[in-house]
Amino acid sequence: MDCVTTAKWLKGSWFHLLLQFTIWLCSFDNVLALETPLDPSHVSSASALASSPKSGVFKPIEISPAVIPHYSFPGGSFPGDALPPMYPTHPSTYDPILTGRCPVNFSAISSIMEKTASDCNQPLAGVVGNVICCPQFSSLLHIFQGFYSTSSDNLVLQNAVADDCFTDIVSILSSRGANSSLPTICSTKSTNLTGGSCPVKDMTTFEKTVNTSRLLESCSTIDPLKECCRAICQPVVMEAALKLSGVQSYMNDNKDAFGLSNHVDVLNDCKGVVFSWLSRKLPNDSANKAFRILSACKVNKACPLDLKQPTEVIAACRNVAAPSPSCCSSLNTYIAGIQKQMLITNRQAIICATMFGAMLKKGGVMTNVYELCDVDIKDFSLQVYGQEGCLLGSLPADMVYDNITGFSFTCDLRDNIAAPWPSSSSVTSLSLCAPEMSLPALPTSHNLGNPGCRGGGVDLIVPILSIFVLGTLLF
Repeated sequence: MDCVTTAKWLKGSWFHLLLQFTIWLCSFDNVLALETPLDPSHVSSASALASSPKSGVFKPIEISPAVIPHYSFPGGSFPGDALPPMYPTHPSTYDPILTGRCPVNFSAISSIMEKTASDCNQPLAGVVGNVICCPQFSSLLHIFQGFYSTSSDNLVLQNAVADDCFTDIVSILSSRGANSSLPTICSTKSTNLTGGSCPVKDMTTFEKTVNTSRLLESCSTIDPLKECCRAICQPVVMEAALKLSGVQSYMNDNKDAFGLSNHVDVLNDCKGVVFSWLSRKLPNDSANKAFRILSACKVNKACPLDLKQPTEVIAACRNVAAPSPSCCSSLNTYIAGIQKQMLITNRQAIICATMFGAMLKKGGVMTNVYELCDVDIKDFSLQVYGQEGCLLGSLPADMVYDNITGFSFTCDLRDNIAAPWPSSSSVTSLSLCAPEMSLPALPTSHNLGNPGCRGGGVDLIVPILSIFVLGTLLF
């Protein structure tokens, strides 16, 4: 009996080793493919580049598609680009041409500059702008504003100097591989450094007006898991901005809110002055972390997608009560257009799905077509090589760069959450802050066979990451 047991163990052990060697050999073959140039006339399909495994991997997976050979895509979907925006890229750096009129030693904030250049790299800035690039760029400007005024009583820059410094910042970032259109992508301009219309711009008046000890205590260390739902820093920043702007006294004198909209710009400018003060008091890394968390709270409250009026979907799905190929096909076509816009977070996807559902309901679609057509929240984000929706986490994230994979970021494939169907056609507000501050539980889909946005219903993982995941498990 012992001999039989031993033989079985040896057989299983050899089989296990053989399986590991086979998988490792496949991985090695894919790595070698990087060094083998392809025939330029041959362009493989996505399915030919890598096949999708039959089971999902429900852990965050780093998008690092270095195993795919680099070849051009003439006449492809991305005119003007040699490669689609999610292909691994390596930045080309050069010496920037500066104005010479911005009296700042930029090397003192080089780490934040490098991080911003990485987060806003040329091919990906547009698709990660809302969640990664623009929040980081905004944080850099706050930090620069505080750093510039360290040796003076001013908390902001004068207009002429702000123009030159803003130009130099963009030039330096571009020279490090960032997208040169950052001001347009992020709707940012040099006046962001000047304090705008905020009436208080100097250190002395600021510290006489604001409870600085409370401000520093509340914002020096921010809990990223609690701040967005149980805010500590945000109300203190708003309180300080209200005091600086004079809006609080205006509200006290005018009980109705009529005309208050005229003061919104002043309030926002004063929040920038508050952030400049915090930048002077906190180390650069701490300030950057705090600003990124506050930005994450803001962007996760809204849907950044451009949702066009779904006229055709409404026409195809208005009277549907059971799975309908025509309805699901129309819905699939509409969502396919959404999937070309940008990467969004899991929380943003829930809001977008709810808003779109409300549009359908307002048009007369009363049946939950998300359930009929098997739509989940990942269908509302940019698709990784057209096969799997990538949702970023709701916490601040950065692009990662190395010499092998180029730029990469992390998709959380645990978000297999069915798209929420709204209870009414009017969505005035949507809060995701449950008492436990967590996302909804992962539901079990009952419509895997429906011809919706996920095809036959197989749980896909990003196919080009299969080698990366297997390599991690084996080694």
